Amino acid sequence: MNKLYLTFALCLGLSANSLLAQEQSPITIAIHGGAGTINPENLTEAQQQAYRDKLTEAVNSGYKVLEQGGDSVDAVKAAINILENSPLFNAGVGAVYTFDGGHELDASIMDGNTMNAGAVAGVKHIKNPIDLAISVMHKSPHVMLYGDGAEEFALTQQFDLVPNSHFDSAHRYSQLLDAKASIMKAEQANGGDYQASVNHLKEHYKYGTVGAVALDKKGNLAAGTSTGGMTAKRFGRIGDSPVIGAGTYAENGVCAVSATGHGEYFIRYHVAADICAKVKYQQLGINQAADEVINQTLFNAGGTGGVIAIDNQGNVAMPFNTSGMYRASRTQGHAVNVKIWRDK
Repeated sequence: MNKLYLTFALCLGLSANSLLAQEQSPITIAIHGGAGTINPENLTEAQQQAYRDKLTEAVNSGYKVLEQGGDSVDAVKAAINILENSPLFNAGVGAVYTFDGGHELDASIMDGNTMNAGAVAGVKHIKNPIDLAISVMHKSPHVMLYGDGAEEFALTQQFDLVPNSHFDSAHRYSQLLDAKASIMKAEQANGGDYQASVNHLKEHYKYGTVGAVALDKKGNLAAGTSTGGMTAKRFGRIGDSPVIGAGTYAENGVCAVSATGHGEYFIRYHVAADICAKVKYQQLGINQAADEVINQTLFNAGGTGGVIAIDNQGNVAMPFNTSGMYRASRTQGHAVNVKIWRDK
């Protein structure tokens, strides 16, 4: 009798474990480090390897959180922190300069489980803006905080402020000088029209962002984005990265998206949310939905850039309509996938 009982209990336990394994989602994470005019001839082998190594480090950092049973928001944070702390990308210490020679950073996060979100824009003294965006989501009744107010809130949450010079870098300053020269030349040709002059800037000055999307074992989706914005931006310009629905969006059972590109277009076309709407209402697969928005809707409007997106089954889409996009992904049971161009 005891043997029968033990056998029955063992079988029951195995069945429960099997059911639990079936119910767990295939953990997945995807990241990007910006899209734009990224040509192989402009990157040495050593530079290419540096980007690949940092992308691998970031995606593995987020994946480790998921593998250990952590939630998708924490995985997104872990991955983005690695990218924010690298001078290779336009976020955190790699942030570009404003027209006046400073740095203004933006970031946002969205939790697909609760549909809660947090964002900060125009902050100048926050080492990791994605961390403050998460605090806004969890500790504030608001969704987006800007500038001095966001930093005042940061102090109430025991954040240590850093000097704006923390984000200085020689290669970004060189880009600023080049961009300002282009703007001034274009302004002279356009009768002082700043907006028209900015439209003539080289693509790689207009954008550059980092982001991550993740699916955890419980099936919760999350998306986050962080950026230094546009080189030589003026008048407190804010792009799509901190705008929920434009640069960042996540909804459980549907998809999670983080965008990178010419932010003005991503705001106008509500890119991140539009992709999820196609999945939710048109029942499109994540690859088709993302491709339609990036390579048809956005491209036809003159917008350039790309997205990373995952659905509730762990399928990953990473379309872009520029020459390259720094990106990586890792799905349960598969090796890390790191790419810069379409085929490598």
